[in-house]
Amino acid sequence: MSNPDELLVAVSTAVETGGSNQMSLTVVVGGAVITGRLAPEAVWRERVAEVLKDSDRLGPFADVFARKAPGNQSGRNEAPTHLHFHLARILQGTLGIPETGGMYRVAIKDVSAWSIGDLIHSNP
Repeated sequence: MSNPDELLVAVSTAVETGGSNQMSLTVVVGGAVITGRLAPEAVWRERVAEVLKDSDRLGPFADVFARKAPGNQSGRNEAPTHLHFHLARILQGTLGIPETGGMYRVAIKDVSAWSIGDLIHSNP
């Protein structure tokens, strides 16, 4: 979407301001279907940093995510520009990748379709 959907921005703002990680959402981005729960950016960053910290190869990158997100210098509340998914899967046919759920960051402007709720995938 060249102009982000105002309703999707409002949903993302509610997640950010309410601090909830219970909003299930499914989006289409570049033809990929991603389904999962939204998290506030700060919570998402913290969780990614924890996962990276436990990795021998990727541990040095943990600090990038542990840093606070760049703040709003103007003092105005700005609308979120990204959705932060946790427990999320990319759906392809009957397969959800990864099976256990992953951490995805999606630009709201790139979402071409969306729906409230987490799509259930099933293995044949």
